Amino acid sequence: MDSSRSEEFSRFLLELADLAGRVVLPYFRHEMVVGDKGGQRFDPVTEADRGAERALREAILARYPDHGVLGEEDGDTPGAGRYRWVIDPIDGTRAFVCGVPTWGTLIALCEHDRPVLGMMSQPFVGEVFIGGGNEAWQLRGDERRRLRTRDTSDLAASYLFATAPEMFAADTEWPAFQHLSRQVRLARFGIDCYAYCLLAAGHLDLVVEAGLGYYDIAPMMPLIEAAGGIVTDWTGAPVRGGGRVIAAANATLHGLALAELQKTTDGR
Repeated sequence: MDSSRSEEFSRFLLELADLAGRVVLPYFRHEMVVGDKGGQRFDPVTEADRGAERALREAILARYPDHGVLGEEDGDTPGAGRYRWVIDPIDGTRAFVCGVPTWGTLIALCEHDRPVLGMMSQPFVGEVFIGGGNEAWQLRGDERRRLRTRDTSDLAASYLFATAPEMFAADTEWPAFQHLSRQVRLARFGIDCYAYCLLAAGHLDLVVEAGLGYYDIAPMMPLIEAAGGIVTDWTGAPVRGGGRVIAAANATLHGLALAELQKTTDGR
């Protein structure tokens, strides 16, 4: 993608962030109807999720009618061109319904099915993390800060995050995560998409998760990679559709963490 198109799409991502914020903020910390998508554990969905995705889809297709759109709530709308937008209108809906400001709107732009631009917007806090190519930025009001990952090369000095223990399969993935967590300095749960953003910003070193949808991780990949990090699946292969993911601040730390994960799982 040439620089002029990248700038165009980046500006549009910020327009989409504003749009999503206008839809979801009236619901946050107010009474709302909370549904359940079902499954083995409570999987909440709200009108804020649905309304934000509808608004984002409409805005994208009005601007770029030949682009595809994949969203968590309304599935896949194929496009005729090489671009597809991947949307998670509220990543961290459990946090959202509890009034905890660690949720965010995630949007990726994919070119030939490869995420090339990614953004997380948290309108209540007033932060946007955006990146792709060789640049990643944190925006807050008039402040603009370039993002760089940490250079931690010792697993024993690293900080590790995941959203929740129950995202891991009990018989294979959870033992692998527990083994890895015993090798690091600090392991914490929670903060949803914010963990990936804070990794890009140089505040933590590893995010290891499982059971993700593509809309959970596609927006985070270009952001982290542009800040100097690396994102793969648990075998070290490119992430193609969610599932098991390891994000690391640098290639050295990624290799060390990947080796520990694979000691107690087949890595698939």
